[in-house]
Amino acid sequence: MNHEVGADGASPRVHVHDPADLADALDKLGLHRGCPVLALVGGAAGMTEVHLDTLRAALRDAALPLLDRLGAAVVDGGTDSGVMRVIGRARHEARCTFPLVGVAAEGTVRVPGGSTDPDAPELERHHTHFVLVPGDEWGDESPWLADVADALAAGAPSVTIVVNGGRITYDDAAASLSRGRPVVVLSGTGRTADAIAGALADPDADPEAVTIASSELTSVVRIDDAGGLRRALEAALLR
Repeated sequence: MNHEVGADGASPRVHVHDPADLADALDKLGLHRGCPVLALVGGAAGMTEVHLDTLRAALRDAALPLLDRLGAAVVDGGTDSGVMRVIGRARHEARCTFPLVGVAAEGTVRVPGGSTDPDAPELERHHTHFVLVPGDEWGDESPWLADVADALAAGAPSVTIVVNGGRITYDDAAASLSRGRPVVVLSGTGRTADAIAGALADPDADPEAVTIASSELTSVVRIDDAGGLRRALEAALLR
């Protein structure tokens, strides 16, 4: 486990190679464990500007004030794209104080010793901390993201929000459900989120979508329903 504080002007980050080291890694980053946690999963490059703008408004109006009030933390994929860019910038613009922790497979992002692909994304600069984990393929970070959320919560309530997304998002949602974590699906954001939202009414839906939609831990909220999103998050995080 390697710990870098403010390396090359970036937010503190730690490289972790064994899930058993996560609690110690988060301590080394100075993160408070035992707080409510929101895991944000979904679209990176596959979201329209309309989806992104609507998500930005929903976060600003419903999620960010609640997260600050609860002293919560947010975990996501940490790259400068899609939902991760939106929440990073929204948190910065709203001057929120909650930790925003990016979890990325080091071989997929542009960091020292990471991807050499010139098109690989950079880490989103408004995230407060990063946990870099093994892997060279998109999706390698999925189980780690769920593990980081568990380690941060340390028994406190947690919830996952699904926005848009591709095939990997099914894995992210399933990982949360397998840990007993409630999943809030934001319908109207496209792709995986909409597939899950419509799965129970569609006999020909993707089996993965049906499995997630049919869980008693899954709820669906329209992206333009800020009040519904706030209530869903309160129900999950104030348990």
